[in-house]
Amino acid sequence: MAKHQFQTEVGQLLHLMTHSLYSNKEIFIRELVSNSSDAIDKLNYLRLTDEKLKESFASWKGEINISFDEKDKSLTIVDNGIGMNEQDMISSIGTIAKSGTKSFVEALTGDAKKDSNLIGQFGVGFYSVFMVAEKVDVISKKAGEETAYKWSSTGTGEFDLSACTKESAGTVIYIKLKDDEVSEFASKYRIKNIVEKYSNHIAYPIFLNYDEEVTEELSEEDKKAGKEATKKIINEIAPKYVDRNGGYTSIIKTRIRKGDATPMAYIS
Repeated sequence: MAKHQFQTEVGQLLHLMTHSLYSNKEIFIRELVSNSSDAIDKLNYLRLTDEKLKESFASWKGEINISFDEKDKSLTIVDNGIGMNEQDMISSIGTIAKSGTKSFVEALTGDAKKDSNLIGQFGVGFYSVFMVAEKVDVISKKAGEETAYKWSSTGTGEFDLSACTKESAGTVIYIKLKDDEVSEFASKYRIKNIVEKYSNHIAYPIFLNYDEEVTEELSEEDKKAGKEATKKIINEIAPKYVDRNGGYTSIIKTRIRKGDATPMAYIS
């Protein structure tokens, strides 16, 4: 595992994120979903133009998955887009263009709502995650390459970068939430509300994965017989969108992750 220092401008930006835009924290989901969509766009283009990728991604379809775990105090956003290699992670997450930071700072108005809308315009949206995160792990494998990499940071002065194992191309963003952010952002209804509010323009399906315990409904006859209602974990929910000629009328489709689901990534 190698330690790297954030570019000075990134440190300044992180300070701005946590101190100037704190009243509109929900936009970090908007930014990460947007980044996932961009990554899928890139792979969608390359699989049609790059001979090396055409065959292996012939039947590929882009999608974004979101999951949360209240007990683990975490939120995870996954895409099956182009992915990143080691150099991509250093150049895309560890550094940003000085001009972008300067322009962003100069454009700030002091109005948290207006300023939060500037984040995407200047290519600094990823860093908004540190408004709510205690730590962030980014696990990614670039399409057409064999090695995956894990980027980790608490959003202070440095980040760790190491090789890991991941089966398929794409990116996993594992967000360890701050204690006071868990109740808001490890919530099915809150996440659905945010995605529907900001991401209706996304061209790919977004799946919200979670487990839900339901109690069996007993008939009057069973109740009289003294039968006790049983509880079970359901593993399927009806789609929340309708596919119409390739478009999605409602962006979120919820589905329950089965207990024996294949892990999204293996970290070593």
